[in-house]
Amino acid sequence: MDFKNAQELLELCRRQALPISGIMLLRECSLAETDTQAVMQRMSKALSIMRSSATIPLDRAVPSMGGLIGGQARLLSLHAQAGKGICGSLLQKAVTYAMAVLEVNASMGLIVAAPTAGASGVVPGLLLALQEEYHIPDERLLDGLLNAGAIGYLAMRNATVAGAVGGCQAEVGVASAMAASAAVELMGGSPEQCLDAASTVMMNMLGLVCDPVGGLVEYPCQNRNAAGVANALVAAELSLSGIRQLIPFDEMLAVMYRVGRSLPCELKETALGGCASAPSACARCKH
Repeated sequence: MDFKNAQELLELCRRQALPISGIMLLRECSLAETDTQAVMQRMSKALSIMRSSATIPLDRAVPSMGGLIGGQARLLSLHAQAGKGICGSLLQKAVTYAMAVLEVNASMGLIVAAPTAGASGVVPGLLLALQEEYHIPDERLLDGLLNAGAIGYLAMRNATVAGAVGGCQAEVGVASAMAASAAVELMGGSPEQCLDAASTVMMNMLGLVCDPVGGLVEYPCQNRNAAGVANALVAAELSLSGIRQLIPFDEMLAVMYRVGRSLPCELKETALGGCASAPSACARCKH
């Protein structure tokens, strides 16, 4: 059941007549020499942590260690409760949850790296919002996490998910690709449509730099998780409508990796360029 790239994954899906989540579950059972129940128990634990980190900051502000963020998710929640939201219920919830997770992460709370801590809000943000809007049971949401895991695995195997190597396109970009693919499967899309959505996300976020203010995974990381959720939702919608992606996911990963490696070091997690070099950001960090 192992696969080295997206093309092999699609071939397994066709041969076994299974969705991406089904192939990923078989792969985990085979390589870890365990059973389905054990894998799903681990996924359930991950989902529980995701849900907690996405909701705790909605009741009380969670200030970050660096003092750059804290309370933004609650502001968004109150804004929606007041009937002033303009994004629509699904996107509003997804963005709010994504930003909440980053507050928990930046305060040294417990999160699930998906695929990294700095990008940990995108997958739970979109999946939990979809669950609420479409009444998706937890059992199905676990399928979404397995699907997302397959995309993350491919990115780690064939490219990178590290901002220090590939910029934020490799962190929030891959997280958004994971979320988009999972969303497509949850909403009834095919494996081909899942990978088309993942490829579209990577294309739309190509070249995104990693420029944490003060070297802290707080700002602009939190805002980019919110933007990543929106990007994932757009890509999923396009794919589910039948719009095909010209560039396959394997090729898009290779493109992302090349672009990331060509970025100057100032734009890859060093806090020496981009937003981190803005005078206001430097003043806030007393640099």
